[in-house]
This record gives sequence, structure tokens and C-alpha cells, in this order.
Amino acid sequence: MTPPPNDPTPTGAIPLIPQPDHGHVSHEVPKERVVAKLPTPAEDPQWYRTAVFYEVLLHSFFDSNDDGTGDFEGLRQKLDYLAWLGVDALWIPPFYPSPMADGGYDIADYTSVDPRYGGMEDFNRLVEEAHDRGIRIVIDMVMNHTSDQHPWFQASRNDPTGPYGDFYVWRDRPSEYLDARIIFIDTEDSNWSYDEVRGQYYWHRFFSHQPDLNFENPAVREAIKNVLRYWADTGVDGFRLDAIPYLYEQDGTNCENLPPTHDFISELRQMVDEEYPGTVLIAEANQPPHEVVAYFGTDAEPECHICFHFPIMPKIFAALREETSRGVREAFAATPPLPKGGQWGTFLRNHDELTLEMVTEEERQAMYGWYAPEPRMRSNVGIRRRLMPLLRGSRREVELAHALLLSFPGSPFLYYGDEIGMGDDIWLDDRNGVRTPMQWDSSEGAGFSKADPKDFYLPLVSSGSYAPAAVNVAEHRKRPTSMLNWLRSMLEVRKRYPVFGIGSLTLLSTSDDAVLAFLRRDERQTVLCVNNLSTTSRSATIQLPGMGGWHLYDTASGNRFPDVREDETVDITLGRHGFYWLDVTFLDNEEDEDNQ
Repeated sequence: MTPPPNDPTPTGAIPLIPQPDHGHVSHEVPKERVVAKLPTPAEDPQWYRTAVFYEVLLHSFFDSNDDGTGDFEGLRQKLDYLAWLGVDALWIPPFYPSPMADGGYDIADYTSVDPRYGGMEDFNRLVEEAHDRGIRIVIDMVMNHTSDQHPWFQASRNDPTGPYGDFYVWRDRPSEYLDARIIFIDTEDSNWSYDEVRGQYYWHRFFSHQPDLNFENPAVREAIKNVLRYWADTGVDGFRLDAIPYLYEQDGTNCENLPPTHDFISELRQMVDEEYPGTVLIAEANQPPHEVVAYFGTDAEPECHICFHFPIMPKIFAALREETSRGVREAFAATPPLPKGGQWGTFLRNHDELTLEMVTEEERQAMYGWYAPEPRMRSNVGIRRRLMPLLRGSRREVELAHALLLSFPGSPFLYYGDEIGMGDDIWLDDRNGVRTPMQWDSSEGAGFSKADPKDFYLPLVSSGSYAPAAVNVAEHRKRPTSMLNWLRSMLEVRKRYPVFGIGSLTLLSTSDDAVLAFLRRDERQTVLCVNNLSTTSRSATIQLPGMGGWHLYDTASGNRFPDVREDETVDITLGRHGFYWLDVTFLDNEEDEDNQ
């Protein structure tokens, strides 16, 4: 949204104090939010459709006991910051006991808290106080596999005829399921590994230290249901179901998205709906949309409430280099309609690599050239960079990317630290380069911990332009034009326009392919979103069928734009990487006031 002349706010920024009425902009200092009592999920079962989620890595957010590792108490102490920012829900990746060979996704005990993060009393206190501040809690549930250190696996390998002997997929020879792809092609050369203790091979779709559970065994299915019950009893509001396409195997198939997998997810949903109504299930299924949509289930047999939309994410990054809206339009054209109550989960970055599994080989090579020219920037079939360095430190591009994320259909998932433009460390192993400590201030420990930085779970980013002295929350909070304050204002606007979460999407014809325009619309609100994907200023004529004579207002400032012409078109001029969110109405200010 292009600022007026002499406005210090970068192009694409919106005023810090967005107002709900048209044409009246206050310049008072914003007050802290006052949050009403948070309804239970059962009282507000559609809460997830208008929510903004925030992924927070415990070990890297805030260390309360100065041992160098973030913890539950540290996260609790930062709840006021998260409430101030305006997020609605926290997604907390695995915090269970684990050897940490895969960032905690190698779980060694499903019903405990890793002592490095605190205890169950700390977790319970976090949930309670988050709810007091209007913030919901979603936790990860890794159902496909466990760590090879899990007691179930140890019992299975040591006592094949015992109660856990059939909890995993064992075979005398690695001759089955050979059509299944190897997911981690940079570290694994087979989905089978030999166990010297049991004298058999076990199946794993991910790392060899993560054996897959045997969902053909009814005892396994019941054990997983009981794990969800255990955590739902603590009051959590939802579960992100990790890697669910791979629960079952069948020879002669690629062992993904099999009918029994959907049957079990449907069983989980039925259990949750009956015992913990309103608790949300989120599907992590890195598959094409026409396959992912199956994880919503049907009206008769629903499955997940939210499914991540993986293909749209690389299209955003490609669009910023190709300077065309074509790829984004194609991605939406290939996206099936959502069933009733279903919602896409959208994101720019998270704790994993920016996956390129959903693009062609030509597109993949182009993405590597644009965003990961050095081999250290790549991981598996993807790119391990944070958002700001990924976009060359360009705030204009980062703002436009967020504007697209927050206005596209779905519930957006933000990643901790991206609100201040944190950097990464490509020299750390695996995907740890994007999991470094949160930078709260410019002190030696970045306000993350008072421990010696050499004892931190992961080292701080030390690059000059991204080091804590240059990028931190404290400085951003007091600078009105900072990235942090800009994003907070964007979330304020989005909260006033629930149409972004629940409305339909209509792509609009424009005279310039670099300008992506679309309507978000429901029975109460209509918003016109216009985005310039180009590095140069652009002016485009936009077609708005059936809206001749309608009025346009900036959603943030309330300023009125030229009306839609009687020929149902409007001309919009945008600066490089600029965007607008415009309230579209057939009532003018006076008519609005007369109807109040």
C-alpha cells in the first residue's frame, strides 16, 4: 500500500493504527489488546478458520533458567508479547523426550515432557495462561513413526512374541513395498534397515532411526488414540498430524494416501468430535492438492479440519523472480474446492526446508538458482533458508509475501522470528540453520538466555546484518516503522476482516500479468486485493464484473479510492512490490452512517 509523499513508512506498509471506519484515521498511541474470555473449542468450533497461527520452537524461543535451552516457562513469559503481536494460536513442535536426532520428531515417549523444557506442571500452566490471553495451543502428534529408543521399539526388537512384537513393520527380507519412494534421498538409500537384535528388517519412511508403527495392528491404533486423549485432557486446542500419508503400506503401491490411512484418520476425527468437540486436526500431507483434499474427508466421514497447502508456497517465491502472476493463478486453478468446514493451512517458511517436491525439475532448478546458489543452502529436495535472507534482505518483498500469505484463502502460519526479519546460519547441520535462538535484544545472549552463548542449544546468528545488534524485538517494538509493527498492524486489519479466513476467492483479469488481483468475498464483506509482483512500478486496469459504481476504501486508513467505473473496471497504480487491500462496497460514507 503506497504511502503518501514524505511518509517514512516503506512502500507496502500500512498505517500503524488501522481504523474500522472510513476516512477517520487516529494517530493515538495504540493500547494493549483487551482479550475477552476465550471460548472453548466446543463453544466456537469454527475458531480455526479465522485464526493466525504462530510456530514457536521451544528450545530457541526463551530460556527461563539460563541453561542455554528455551523452555515452557520461557514461552509462558513471552505470552504477553505474542498477544500484543496479535496471533491467535501457537503451534508447538514436539517437546517429548527424544534423542533429538530429528529435531524431536523422533519421539521416545508420547506422554511425557522432555525435562530440558520443564515438566507437565509447566505445560499445563502455559496452556492455562495462553487461554487467559486469547491464544490457543496446537501441538505436534507424530503418528507414523517413533524413535528407535522408544520403549515400544525396544520391546518389539527384544521380544518378538510379546505384546509389542507386532507394533512395527518387520520382515525377514527387504523385498516388499519397493515402489515406495525414499523421502530423505540425501541420507537414506533404502526404506528398510536391518536390526541385529531381532534379526529382521524394519520399515521406515523417514530416517533409519525412526521405525514406522504398524497400523495394521489394532493395538497400535488404540495406543495412538490414547495418546491424543492424554494431551486433549490437558486442554490443548488442536493437533498437527505429522506425515500422515504414510501410515499404511501395501505392496504394488507407492504406500502413500492408502484407503486404510483415511479410514484411521476418520476414526480419529470421530473420537475427537465425540470426546473433545472443537479440537482441531491439522494434516501435514506433502502431496498435490487433488490428493491432499482427501484428508478433509467427506460430510459423512470427516477427517482433518486443516490441510497444509504445500504447492502455493513455492509459487509465491517463483512469482517474485519471474514477475508474473501466472504460476500463482495456475496453483489456484489446480486447487480443488474445499468441503464444508475445511480450511487450507498456508505458510511462507517453517522449521523444515522450503520443499520443492511439488514443482517440476525445471522449476526446481530455477528456484535453486534464485534462492540457493550455494550447496549449503539446500537440504534434501528443498532450500534451508529463512524468509528475510531468502528474499535478499528486501523488506518490500517480505512485506508483499506476507500480504499474499495473509490474504490468500486459508489460515496463515507464521514462523517465529520472521516478524523481525531474522537471518539464518547455513553452516549449521541439517535444518538447524533456520532454528536459531530468538533475538529479543542486542545483548550478548540476544535476550534469549543469560547462559554463556557457547552453551546455547544452537548458536546465535552471527552475520553482521542479521546479528542481534542489528535485528531484535526490543528495537523493532520502539521503532514505529519497523517490520514488527508493520506486521502487527497487518494482523489488526485481518482481524477486522474475517472474510480473509472464510470468504471465497475470485481471481480477476488485469491488463498487466505482473499484477495479481483477486476478490475475497462472503455475505458481509468484499475485499479487493491487488499485488504488484514486479520490481518496477505498474499500473493496471482490473475487471470487476457486476461492480460498476461500487466504492473502494483502503482497509487500513479508510481513505477512499476512485469508484469502479460503470464499465466495471478500475485503474490501480502500485509501486514496486506494492499492494492494496481495498474494502469494496456499494454504500458510500453517508449511506453507511445513515444505516448505523
